[in-house]
Amino acid sequence: MVYSETRIVIGGLAHVPVLIFIANFIKGKFGIKTEETKDTLVLEDPVKIFELKNTVIKEGKTETLKELSNKLDDIEQKADEVYEKVKKKKKDKKKRKKNN
Repeated sequence: MVYSETRIVIGGLAHVPVLIFIANFIKGKFGIKTEETKDTLVLEDPVKIFELKNTVIKEGKTETLKELSNKLDDIEQKADEVYEKVKKKKKDKKKRKKNN
C-alpha cells in the first residue's frame, strides 16, 4: 500500500504528544526518588566547638559571649523552623500537582 509523504508526516506528528507524555511520565517517576534522597542528605545537625586554651577572659567579655551564643541559638532555631515550613509547602505543592 502506498502512502503520500504528507500522510506519513501527519502520522508522525500525531505521535509526538504521546512520546512527550511517556517521557514526562518516566522523568517524573525518577525525579521524585532523587529529590527524596536530597532531603535526607541535607538534614545534618551542625556541630559547635568552642576551644579556650590558657586565656583569661574578663567578666564583661564572658557576658557578651553568652549573649551572642544565645542569639546564635535563636537564629538557628528560627532558620530550622523556616526550613521545615518551606519543606512542608513543597510537599503540599507536590501533592496538589499529583491530585490535579
